[in-house]
Amino acid sequence: MSRRELAELSGARRELLDQTLDKWSISVLAVLCDGPQRFSRLRSEIEGITQKSLSQTLRRLERNGMIHRRVIDTSPIAVEYRISDLGRTLEAPIAALQAWATQSLVDVETARDRYDARLDAPTSAR
Repeated sequence: MSRRELAELSGARRELLDQTLDKWSISVLAVLCDGPQRFSRLRSEIEGITQKSLSQTLRRLERNGMIHRRVIDTSPIAVEYRISDLGRTLEAPIAALQAWATQSLVDVETARDRYDARLDAPTSAR
């Protein structure tokens, strides 16, 4: 895909990327790549996610075909989530994004500090 095509992402493609690459979706998919999980386990594995955000994310990922939901007939009833074959195709890109974030964090923090210092400088110094 060319740079121009990437810059012109719109409509359904933009919506799909927005729904798949948000912070909670990436976290859920990354955890599910390691194996099926119940709701409570997902919530404990993903730091900072609320019950509401996790529920919304799981519904969205299921609707988009990225995960499967299975009701386990126990008492009380349990629900298990697992990554689908389609969702599994995102494993390598997610791993690449995680690696990039790890490798680039120091450079990004340095750039942020420079930017913030420039904004905090007197107007004449900018």
